[in-house]
Amino acid sequence: MNRRHFLSSSLAAIPAISVSAAERKPRVLLRSAWQTVNIGDIGHTPGVLAILEKQLPNVEVRLWPGNIRDGVEPMLRKRFPKLNLVQTTAEVRTAFADCDFLLHGSGPSLVAAKQVAEWKEKTGKPFGVFGITVTNLDDTTRDLLSAAKFVFFRDTISLKHAKERGVNCPTLEFGPDGAFAADLKDDETAKAFLAKHELEDGKFLVTIPRLRNTPYWKIRKKEMTDLDRAKAKENEEFQERDHAMVREALIAFARKTKLKVLICPEDVSHMAVGKEHILDKLPDDVRKQFAWRENYWLTDEALSVYRRSLGLLSMDMHSPIMAVGNGIPAIHCRFKQQTSKGQMWNDIGLGEWLFNLDEEKDGTRITKALMAMVENLPVARAKSEKAMEFVRERQKLMTTTLAKCLPS
Repeated sequence: MNRRHFLSSSLAAIPAISVSAAERKPRVLLRSAWQTVNIGDIGHTPGVLAILEKQLPNVEVRLWPGNIRDGVEPMLRKRFPKLNLVQTTAEVRTAFADCDFLLHGSGPSLVAAKQVAEWKEKTGKPFGVFGITVTNLDDTTRDLLSAAKFVFFRDTISLKHAKERGVNCPTLEFGPDGAFAADLKDDETAKAFLAKHELEDGKFLVTIPRLRNTPYWKIRKKEMTDLDRAKAKENEEFQERDHAMVREALIAFARKTKLKVLICPEDVSHMAVGKEHILDKLPDDVRKQFAWRENYWLTDEALSVYRRSLGLLSMDMHSPIMAVGNGIPAIHCRFKQQTSKGQMWNDIGLGEWLFNLDEEKDGTRITKALMAMVENLPVARAKSEKAMEFVRERQKLMTTTLAKCLPS
């Protein structure tokens, strides 16, 4: 399935949902917000909330979060002041009784499969899924997805896998990651940060490092398992090779443009990775052009910084997703440990900005793409906007499909 085929899909107008004085709004229970240690995982939720707010304004949405601690709840409430949260056992019970539809938000898998199954068994009411990746679907998850009214997959490799595994709900389609629609901002904090590091609007590049496997054993301060030790060994094997290719592109950018580069995190492990594998290994002639963020941040401040950059070169994917969603071009360098989600860049027409580090021998092609992007920013921004036009069409299809499942 290709991008042209997607665009040819007919999109019926979203059904009008009228609300008289004697009627109530349709109610959707959104299960989302998976964790707070990654600004991309945080970004799924405000993205889906923004899509629903803008495209289905006459629908009441209640958020059933997995985790909105660590400053995420006030950040969400700032953007969505009427946010209705479902957190206690009593609130969940009430939501199960009151809501007409359960919507599983965007994520790396059917993250809340247990809660979706509980909804299905206890209420018998419809449910659907927005923008997930699936790999190696087991029979239980396959059967659960088949019982949905719709499932949108955020990459076409997942869509193909689901079809091959026999998922057969009424609507199986490509539907981009919810984080494309994240529109959070914290301009005041971002401006202060940029001023501190002498980063001028439109005159710096953002780069995000990462290891092949996120070291959750460190993040969660847990004793390592045998699987963790295998992942740590894999990280050790590839970390210099992977970052060397990205460093090569960053050094070439700094030398040729004389502009600055911000090394910053997408998850809480990236600060140390960026210092060790980018900052500390830079040659003396460009070292002064690099700024390093030593502390983790939240999605609103990060997005306010990204919007002021000229572009991103990232080894993690959700910063590019949110950057492109906000008009900023972004190159993504990936590897096999990141599942099939990188296919999104091909699916939305940004394949020229996607690099597989398992296949690259050095940073030559990455450098070439980066320089082409920054040397002709109007073309790069137009390319990003074209991709987002397609993303918005798919978002419209997603909300159209949801609206058809709600009481009219």
